[in-house]
Amino acid sequence: MGAQMRQGRKQPPPDPRIGLALGSGAARGWAHIGVINALTELGIRPGIVTGTSVGSLVGAGYASGQLDQLESWVRGLDWMDIVGFFDVTLLGGGLIQGEKLLDYMRAKMKPVALEELDIPLGIVATDLNSGREVWFREGPLLEAIRASIALPGLFTPVRHEGRWLVDGGLVDPVPVSLCRAMGAETVIAVNLNGDIVGKHFSARKRQQMPTEADPDDEDDLWASMSRQFRRGLSGQNSELLAKLIGRGEASPGLFDVMAGSINIMQDRITRSRMAGDPPEVVIAPRLAQLKPLEFDQAAIAIAEGRAAVERMRPALAAVLEDV
Repeated sequence: MGAQMRQGRKQPPPDPRIGLALGSGAARGWAHIGVINALTELGIRPGIVTGTSVGSLVGAGYASGQLDQLESWVRGLDWMDIVGFFDVTLLGGGLIQGEKLLDYMRAKMKPVALEELDIPLGIVATDLNSGREVWFREGPLLEAIRASIALPGLFTPVRHEGRWLVDGGLVDPVPVSLCRAMGAETVIAVNLNGDIVGKHFSARKRQQMPTEADPDDEDDLWASMSRQFRRGLSGQNSELLAKLIGRGEASPGLFDVMAGSINIMQDRITRSRMAGDPPEVVIAPRLAQLKPLEFDQAAIAIAEGRAAVERMRPALAAVLEDV
């Protein structure tokens, strides 16, 4: 419904003076779609966009004119789709190779270069060796996205021009500086990490991992991931699987530890970076209840993205009055 309404309504032209910095946040990142749509309906259409991690994926949808298609896809995702993207590996520096996801993106998105997009897009990744941020402003779009979403421990790193690259959220969770470097005079930043510290552990009460498909677990993404990893491990010790997924609140699994640690780090880095280079407006969706891999909860995230823009309407009006 929302996409059809937008297609029938004349959109404002992109304003090259306004930059939009889309932050990292895993499944919370679908909120960026709601933010962009709400800004557009207010007559605000940034002419420069930058993205880190999931922000790079949504930013690509916006910059290529395919945001409506992206929204339709993510709204239709269920846990079976998500698990289907997991090509499990115990080698290569991550649990998931990411090739299935990349193949899907190739099929769904135009295979273009960054410099060919309708709206200038910058993408942030991290050099694993030096710790420096890497800015993609030209070259293959999908390769840049794959590097930017390479969450350490989960996705394998990406080899690019002799360097191993990982998730851009390690160095710049909300890429305001890149927005300014690309020429933006006024920057709207979307921070997905403001309320997440201490809220990352799963609320699951399960004391042991499922061994076979259980009808009671048909809607449980984590149970489905458990079975997927069991198949991927090809009969390896189930104790290893239990440690990966976790056994409930008393024993956090690898995913819980990774997510919690990265949440803490990104929150601290975001505060520091934005203190040194503050955006004109910060939009902060409240989505701490979403777990990192709950990509099937797009409707909740998109709705909260819209709500976050509504909360900031007075600030947006004041800042953009003279733009």
